Amino acid sequence: MRDGFGDVKMAERNGSREQSTPVYFVRMRLNLKRLFKQKEKQEHKILRHIERTGDLLQPEYHRATPECPHPERWSMYDSMTAEIEVLEFLRTVVTTIKPELVVETGTFTGISTLWIAEGLKANGRGRVITCEYDPVVFAKARQRIDASTVSEWIECRNESSLEMRVEGTIDLLFSDSDMPIREQEVRRFLPQMNPNGLILMHDASSHLKQVREAALKLEAEGLISAVLLPTPRGLVVAQKRAGRK
Repeated sequence: MRDGFGDVKMAERNGSREQSTPVYFVRMRLNLKRLFKQKEKQEHKILRHIERTGDLLQPEYHRATPECPHPERWSMYDSMTAEIEVLEFLRTVVTTIKPELVVETGTFTGISTLWIAEGLKANGRGRVITCEYDPVVFAKARQRIDASTVSEWIECRNESSLEMRVEGTIDLLFSDSDMPIREQEVRRFLPQMNPNGLILMHDASSHLKQVREAALKLEAEGLISAVLLPTPRGLVVAQKRAGRK
């Protein structure tokens, strides 16, 4: 394989014919595989740490941003689960808007799922469908959820958010899966969103950029109205524009 935008030659056994594949396609596949492995390693590392220490409350340590210059004033369990204050906000949103159907993408440890379910339990109605693609992470989350007192309000799925089928109108969408696919998630579920419901997109700080820019892009296209909350990792609170009165 040559450097640059050359071709990778793969000789076929039938005669002298050859098939050429552009190097950048090969590199793209390799980069995606490396990225997935790195993320998996980080998730599994956090899970192993939790097994050793349990859920430890600690100061948020994500870097300061112009909109959130003092992240240490917030608290967290780990670097991937939503900040404690965001979890409290999630539960309060659930008890405030009384959703019948909540969809969460990116279950991870299941902590945010439990906070959502606690809100549903307080309401006495509704359910949350949560999905996690990684089977190892899913299994750990499922154990936590099954051992909780709110498991009856939760439906866990081991699948991609971009393939998951959900029936009915979604009243609350919490997008917290892989950051590169958050925009696709919102676009995919937008037709099912209740115009009076809410879309929450985590990790939308000016430092992380990707989710923030995705939300602003969706807003520029006239698909959603968005508010950017100044939390350490950033949180978008949005609403579907179509059908709203």
